[in-house]
Amino acid sequence: MFFTTYLKRGKMDLEKFFKAKNVAIVGVSKDPKKVGHVIFRNLLDANFRGNLFLVNPNAYEILNRQVYKSLNVIRDEIELAVIAVPAKKVLDVIKDCGKKNIKNVIVISSGFKEIGNEKLENQLKELATKFKINLLGPNCLGVFDAYTKLDTLFLPRYRLKRPSPGGISFVSQSGAIGSAILDLATTENYGISKFISYGNATMIDESDILEYLGSDKETKVICM
Repeated sequence: MFFTTYLKRGKMDLEKFFKAKNVAIVGVSKDPKKVGHVIFRNLLDANFRGNLFLVNPNAYEILNRQVYKSLNVIRDEIELAVIAVPAKKVLDVIKDCGKKNIKNVIVISSGFKEIGNEKLENQLKELATKFKINLLGPNCLGVFDAYTKLDTLFLPRYRLKRPSPGGISFVSQSGAIGSAILDLATTENYGISKFISYGNATMIDESDILEYLGSDKETKVICM
């Protein structure tokens, strides 16, 4: 059953989850304790070399960066959107992603089937399928790429230091276990290529990630 479903779905292109140049963060708050703000700050502190677009309908400027009211008012093409808003607002953001033709989305937000809200998660999957969106999450830490500095982990760098670049890629459903492994890798000086926390696996699951990493030139060892 699984193999048949996988063949029908086809191969997913996950390249932009690690190498996107234009990244939108939806749900960036001025509050430094909020998830969206932490993700934004981590990307700044990592000297991410791409362009960051902040989205919050209730803010004009955060850390001297322009804030957009919605994804649809951004003129540039967005290669990856990171969503960190309350679960009940995620579907509206996915609709905006569809209108904006954003094909790669990470939903950090929790509050879906992990707490019994399967209806909302099914609606999320239906919308992502409708707009042909590659969706990672929800309820995940997202990704960390030591080479491109694309980092969606909502753990501040002063609490979780990031490992140096290397050849190991680590895949974890659990964000808690994944962050513990990253902490261990940093302490023991193991180099990391990529880290992926996929959460509820609504669309992208471990088989998709494994297939991508299997052909990734920067990955020499895959741990799952």
